Amino acid sequence: MDGVGGDSVSGAAASLNQRSHEVWKLFQYYLDKSTPHAVYRWIGTCVLLVLYALRVYYVQGFYIVTYGLGIYILNLLIGFLSPLVDPELEHSDGPMLPTKGSDEFKPFIRRLPEFKFWYAITKAFCVAFVMTFFSIFDVPVFWPILLCYWLVLFVLTMKRQIMHMLKYKYIPFNTGKQKYTGKKPASGSRPRAD
Repeated sequence: MDGVGGDSVSGAAASLNQRSHEVWKLFQYYLDKSTPHAVYRWIGTCVLLVLYALRVYYVQGFYIVTYGLGIYILNLLIGFLSPLVDPELEHSDGPMLPTKGSDEFKPFIRRLPEFKFWYAITKAFCVAFVMTFFSIFDVPVFWPILLCYWLVLFVLTMKRQIMHMLKYKYIPFNTGKQKYTGKKPASGSRPRAD
């Protein structure tokens, strides 16, 4: 008799496990299909941002959740703007950033790729939005102090990151495909007329 009850429980668990695996595969399928559509993905994340901001404004609370979300996004932004191999921290035989004009061109490789950056921010907004429905996360704080502290952190962190970019001469953004314009004639010499 024990075996019958145990089999139905294990059968239900296996069925639930199979169903959750199918849902995960479907989610991963749509996530993979969204990869080339960066603009639409970011528009969706901005919609989540607006929904979250409206929820916090309407409830007039959850400032500590918003502060934590801001710190997490700042951390993600640093990873997004940083090179994969930091020339300041480690010397590697792999791809390094060119530091002189005569160095070979090496593309900028991010520590945190754009898709993972977007996915982490989107998940963070979803988690923070769900947290606003539980009063245990509504810790009473004086929000202007948190805002000022976050702004100071943002300014200092971005200043350090921009100084790092200037020191190692890299720009973490591209403006599209670079085009070859040909060699410029040396100054003082006229082009030949053949």
